[in-house]
Amino acid sequence: MTARHVRSVFQTPGFENEHGSVTEITRHSFPLLQNLSIKRVLLAPSAIREPQWNANANLLGYCVRGTVLVSTLGNADSFSASVLTEGHMYLVESGAIYHIENIGDEEAELILAIRSEAPQVFSLQDSFMAMTPAVLGNTYDLPASRFERFLRTPAAQIVRRETSPTIPDTASLPNSRHFDIEGQKPPLDYPFGSARLARRQFWAALEDISMYSLRVKHTGMREPHWHPVTGEMGYVRSGHARMTILDPDGRLDTYELAPGDVYFVPRAYPHHIEVLGDDDIHFLIFFDQATPGDVGYRATASAFSREVLAAAFRMPLADLPEFPFTPVDPLLVGRVNPRDPVVDADVP
Repeated sequence: MTARHVRSVFQTPGFENEHGSVTEITRHSFPLLQNLSIKRVLLAPSAIREPQWNANANLLGYCVRGTVLVSTLGNADSFSASVLTEGHMYLVESGAIYHIENIGDEEAELILAIRSEAPQVFSLQDSFMAMTPAVLGNTYDLPASRFERFLRTPAAQIVRRETSPTIPDTASLPNSRHFDIEGQKPPLDYPFGSARLARRQFWAALEDISMYSLRVKHTGMREPHWHPVTGEMGYVRSGHARMTILDPDGRLDTYELAPGDVYFVPRAYPHHIEVLGDDDIHFLIFFDQATPGDVGYRATASAFSREVLAAAFRMPLADLPEFPFTPVDPLLVGRVNPRDPVVDADVP
């Protein structure tokens, strides 16, 4: 099936060496993206994602598995370090230099969402090598000869630590860039699913990006809805689902989602998500606002009179269903009907 709104990080070429890999989906490979892009980083034990910074976007990272040290130096020399395990998140402000280091015994996996469809990145090595030995020597009160042996080659992206890791004493202390989303009691909790929320209400440091950790059981469904001022980019961590998106020209894009898939919904496009199979789904859903909002089909049916709805649907008032009064959309709804059959068809 050809789908306009989805790509897979498992099928996207990227950087790889013996220490790990980086796969990214940006506007270059996914032209529909707006304000958001995504990277998947794998790090072998002792591997380091070299220090770097994004020049044009804030970043949210989620630790899928493993144990990593993330250290960040930001504006006005504000420094923080955090040890992250599965389900922990971190924030890196635009222009702040950071590194990711696998300090565990197993491979680490991270999902990084960047608040730009075309992120611009500088590496520490490239920025140092742009300066002459004399300039570097003057910077550190050292002779230029001390910098002549530095490799004048492009950055390696992922390198290996040859000694034991150095973990700052402050890494165990709370800081504004670190958030344990999976340790949060779900603010939205239903018998058929839940949502944990990394948004400004719970993480004050967020400015223009947020994330929902959404779990849906086979007995539930994400109701049809749209986000008036928010783009949505989702990553499938586990499970299989079906999604439908309506484009302004009337085309429907209905497709199946599997682990590793990334989808994008432009702001105000109606869409919904439902589980396929009997296993739960777990999505990491990123938004280009610190406090995303939506308009759901349930509340919409309560906002207008039955006469208006009957006229809009061009049906007799007596045939109009009795919509439940819904002043606030529930995010998830229960499944009371069998699933529609799965149909494989190319989308024009």
